[in-house]
Amino acid sequence: MKQNVVLSICGRQFYEAQEPETIELVTEGTIERVGDEWEICYEESDLTGMAGVTTIFRVAPGQITLTRTGRLHSQMVFQLGMLHESLYQMEFGTLMITVCATRMEYHITEQGGTVDLTYGIDIEQSAGGVVDYHLEIRTK
Repeated sequence: MKQNVVLSICGRQFYEAQEPETIELVTEGTIERVGDEWEICYEESDLTGMAGVTTIFRVAPGQITLTRTGRLHSQMVFQLGMLHESLYQMEFGTLMITVCATRMEYHITEQGGTVDLTYGIDIEQSAGGVVDYHLEIRTK
């Protein structure tokens, strides 16, 4: 059953020769258990620069999938130490990205929990940097 939740999201991006960029967001969303997986869904906002985008984290044993739909489309699959390629489709064009998870931890129950994900990203075969997400999930 889908439950309404409050999500506290901290996303940090580390790019070579640049100051790290941190975005913190508290928003409403939903969580649903589907078999042995958890689906966490929320709407992006102007704060993240992605208003009009729905983000879904699908958390399963050994794999996290991050899907975005709306103004942009992407699906990134994360498994520790494994490279995964995907297309990142934006309003002005499409980029090929490659991701590799270096940390995936989650502790989720019906009452909420946390998801931690760190991954390296290459954009069009050029080093893009490191991205780190921390999600806290609280039932309403």
